[in-house]
Amino acid sequence: MVNKKRNIESDPIYRNRLVNMLVDRILKDGKKSLAYQILYQAMKRIKEKTNRNPLSVLRQAIRRVTPDIVTESKRVGGSTYRVPVEVVPAEGKALAIRWLLIACRKRSSRSMALRSSDELMDAARNYGSAVRKREETHKMAEANKAFAHFR
Repeated sequence: MVNKKRNIESDPIYRNRLVNMLVDRILKDGKKSLAYQILYQAMKRIKEKTNRNPLSVLRQAIRRVTPDIVTESKRVGGSTYRVPVEVVPAEGKALAIRWLLIACRKRSSRSMALRSSDELMDAARNYGSAVRKREETHKMAEANKAFAHFR
């Protein structure tokens, strides 16, 4: 069984696939226009706060959150081990987007646009919950390096 990569279209304003991936993950109950609205408000706020291109901030944030290595559970002879596994770039990007959105939803603020803009700016500066999640994942993989031979 071969996993075929889905063709991701680019969004209408930024003409970027990454933005569209993010919108698809923000999506709740099929309300795509609302997801676009949230992300575009966040991008506008990033531009106002940082005076930088919001796309470059988004790219940098995702680059900083993308893990290089994760741990998978593997059952060997009745016991379960956390085996470190390298991440494929596409999977890493998907994980980074997921972690960023989880961190956004946990933040305390009024709107999702505010929370996501803050989280993206924090991730671009290399701190915040999503970056912490990546560091914890790397530490977990480092701690379980002894089980790498179970791969």
